Amino acid sequence: MSAIDVPALERLLARIQPLLDAADYALIERLLASLLSLTRLVREGRTTITRLRRLVGMSSSEKTADVLGPQPGQDEATREGPGPAAPDASGGKQREAGTGGEGGAENASAKPARKRPETKEPVAGRPKGYGRLPVSAYPHACHTPVPHEGLRPGDPCPACGHGRLYELADPAHFLRILGQPLLSASCWCCQRLRCCPCGAVFTAQAPAEAQGEKHSDSAVATIAFVRYRAGIPHHRLEQIQENLETPVPASTQSEVVMKRAEDLRPVHDELKRLAAQASLLHGDDTRGTILEFKGKRRAALVEKGELPNPERSGLFTTGCVASLDAGRQVVWFETGRRHAGENLSQLLERRSGKLPPPILMSDALASNPPQGHAVIECNCLAHARRHLIDELGNHPAECRYLLERLAQVFKVDALCRKYRLSHEQRLRLHQRQSAPVMSEIKTWMRAQFEQKRVEPNSGLGKAFDYMLQRWLKFTLFLRVPGAPLTNNVCERALKAAIRHRKNSLFYRTQCGADVGDMYMSIIYTAEVNGEHALAYLTALLRHAKAVAERPADWLPWNYRATLAGLAARGDPAEPNAPTAAA
Repeated sequence: MSAIDVPALERLLARIQPLLDAADYALIERLLASLLSLTRLVREGRTTITRLRRLVGMSSSEKTADVLGPQPGQDEATREGPGPAAPDASGGKQREAGTGGEGGAENASAKPARKRPETKEPVAGRPKGYGRLPVSAYPHACHTPVPHEGLRPGDPCPACGHGRLYELADPAHFLRILGQPLLSASCWCCQRLRCCPCGAVFTAQAPAEAQGEKHSDSAVATIAFVRYRAGIPHHRLEQIQENLETPVPASTQSEVVMKRAEDLRPVHDELKRLAAQASLLHGDDTRGTILEFKGKRRAALVEKGELPNPERSGLFTTGCVASLDAGRQVVWFETGRRHAGENLSQLLERRSGKLPPPILMSDALASNPPQGHAVIECNCLAHARRHLIDELGNHPAECRYLLERLAQVFKVDALCRKYRLSHEQRLRLHQRQSAPVMSEIKTWMRAQFEQKRVEPNSGLGKAFDYMLQRWLKFTLFLRVPGAPLTNNVCERALKAAIRHRKNSLFYRTQCGADVGDMYMSIIYTAEVNGEHALAYLTALLRHAKAVAERPADWLPWNYRATLAGLAARGDPAEPNAPTAAA
């Protein structure tokens, strides 16, 4: 971009002002001011692409109402129109109902939005209950009983003089949030006694809580959680801890996390085994970075002949979400030189030969389907819809027509999730309400080509061709029970890997990538199944021996029952045991 001479622009405006009317001159003046503002932001490095898109009015939302806006001559109340009929248990119509957002989770057991508790005094400018949580939301807070300073139950009432006081079941709560380091340290100073004549030293016995490894199970779990879930790299946590006067070097963090990774491998392998048996798999790739396979390091490996298939230079992080029975899901990550199809092929090697082929939802990339394993492929309808959104500015009428009809299909699917229909009920509802809409879309797009209204090589023509060539995969939900509409479940899971990549930038070695994938897989599998990931990770590390013996008893949806059984038998938690480095 060429440098802009501001004084020259001002002289130009002064020369053209007499030649234009006031409205035209004001428009040109605003355009130049906007250009100068954008140029200044870019040159000063104080902006991002996302912020620039917002500044020029480009919304990141892809909802139909946000993309299309109100139709001409249609008010806000009637813009969307009535939603599809709500089905009853038999699949029949029950009543007209509203709809949810488009392209949402394909999980029928989606959790409802958490309701904020109401408060007596709403914050000014905010809705009632905003940001307020009850004391019950802090189960691990230290509760200290405080008796009344001058009264006891049974004492005469100081107010009336003839009544007796009794204790209320619910005390008055005064909650304070205190700051502390993410990793805190405790030191036990055991007294030592020495005999002067013989020199013998006698040291006091350390208490039980002082025994074990220097970095406890909860410390290792916290380090792994803040790195692979919160996105805080080891060096950044080192700076935080040093400022809070509890130093934990980055090298030490990396060492203890990799050392304890082997304790998690049995559960990780069990989760992958279950994922291989799933009836529905969502898969996709994002970019990954491993320094071992970049630059001079890669050249050294190629020279030594230690890099198989040296022509391949791509690095990927594969995300896979496997849907199991009872609404359970397994999230699995794999970072390396293999793309999604190759990683899924290795996963399906563990699949039982007695099971039918699974449904594989992905985008239309040729590298996503596994080779050598039969799958029922379906493609993401949200990707096809996104091509239409990209052409909305060039072909508003045609794109509006298709987007509004695709919105009807997404509304039907949202209704199925709202009423938690079975796969068969959902299939019947889509066949009754969505199949005519999809047939209309297909016929209309073909007519545009046949009547020469759309050029096949144009952007809109390519968007049409993208859908028509893969029509059977886009409409699998009309023929197969349980087939999803979109791959949004996997896209959301991959945000975890993308966030980690943006914060940590890279893995140094393939071993480090394997360790990171293992922690992330376990953490996000716990979260999608409604468990607290940090508590789950701590429990696995604390009971490492029991986990190795029976990993199937330590999955996110049954580990609490296993802990309850151990407590009933009186089995103590196992101390840290030294393990081989990952």
